[in-house]
Amino acid sequence: MYVCNCNGIREREVRAAIAAGASRPAEIFKACDSAAQCARCVCDMRRLLSEEREVLRYAAE
Repeated sequence: MYVCNCNGIREREVRAAIAAGASRPAEIFKACDSAAQCARCVCDMRRLLSEEREVLRYAAE
């Protein structure tokens, strides 16, 4: 599934960037060698970041 249509960034690339340490959409764009254009994808990126934080929180318990 594409998260960012402008840059062709897929969900697996976003998840890989998060796993590599990205904690903000800007860091995800940087990891994918791209930049925000229309920024419609930022909400989806924030959702994926939040999901990953929840997973890590439960794993730490």
